[in-house]
Amino acid sequence: MKSYPKIIDRILEIIRENKTFCIVGHIRPDGDCIGSQLGLALALKNEGKKVTVWNQDTIPLKYKFLNLDGLIEKPHPGKKFDCVIATDCASYERLGKAGDCVKDRKILINIDHHASNPRYGDVNWVSPREPSTGELIYRLLKVARWPITKPIADLLFAAISTDTGSFQYPNTRSGTFHAGAELVTRGADLAKICDEVYQSYPVSRAKLLKHVYSKFRLTDNDRIAWLWLKKKDFTRTGAESDDTEGLIDHLRAIKPVIVACVFEEVEPELTRISLRSKSALVNVNEIAGQFGGGGHPAAAGARISGTPLATQRKVVAAIKRALKAAK
Repeated sequence: MKSYPKIIDRILEIIRENKTFCIVGHIRPDGDCIGSQLGLALALKNEGKKVTVWNQDTIPLKYKFLNLDGLIEKPHPGKKFDCVIATDCASYERLGKAGDCVKDRKILINIDHHASNPRYGDVNWVSPREPSTGELIYRLLKVARWPITKPIADLLFAAISTDTGSFQYPNTRSGTFHAGAELVTRGADLAKICDEVYQSYPVSRAKLLKHVYSKFRLTDNDRIAWLWLKKKDFTRTGAESDDTEGLIDHLRAIKPVIVACVFEEVEPELTRISLRSKSALVNVNEIAGQFGGGGHPAAAGARISGTPLATQRKVVAAIKRALKAAK
């Protein structure tokens, strides 16, 4: 906590001075985004603040249990806020429609942990060394000495757990375990969170996983694994785009693989790519940056216009260059 006294104090000062807040998250929200938004929202409400929580996209099925109070709503224009707080959003553009609907504000606070974040807020707390935004929110509450109730503990534990791969990713630090331990002590329901997030997949996802294992490809001496997810694959399996979360980790887990890539068809000539690296020498944030995307050194993504084949060739070539440079 001593690493961030100035920025945390500034954020708490702004919070104390204002009354109406909107907490916004990124498109296609994940566990860290949702848990951070709602955890902060409950904390602010407990301090007597008027809080609105907006996301452009629907909450994925496996995270709906986090939104028990129904706080997350679809954004709509015409509302004015004293303060807008963006959590876990690497760029303003990734707020989607929520960004368009929060322009009538006095101040924007940007709380995030993505290395690619360009510091788009009026006040920015961007800490790439933290493995999750949930941990930043936890530290904010600790410095403020606000009560971490059981519902808040559930939300922040889910945020931290999901963005660290259940405390398995290499960016997980000793402080992360301390945060998780305190949240469990404060009432976080470890069994329920793990069951909902990691052990309750729909049949459609299982069918999609079958597609992953039957269609993935290896190249560059098996150091690169890649896979296409086309619209027809979702139609055939009955899966939604939300069901793809975590699928790339099955490719990354193949022993010789250093970089895994999933190409997901958004439109006939628009592709969403997800990248994962398990080598500190290969920074996929830099690879994604070549295509206008970003993220973390070990996990990043981008959207690329062009034909599927051209996109595949450009991305695989960029990965090969990064692997060659890593030698």
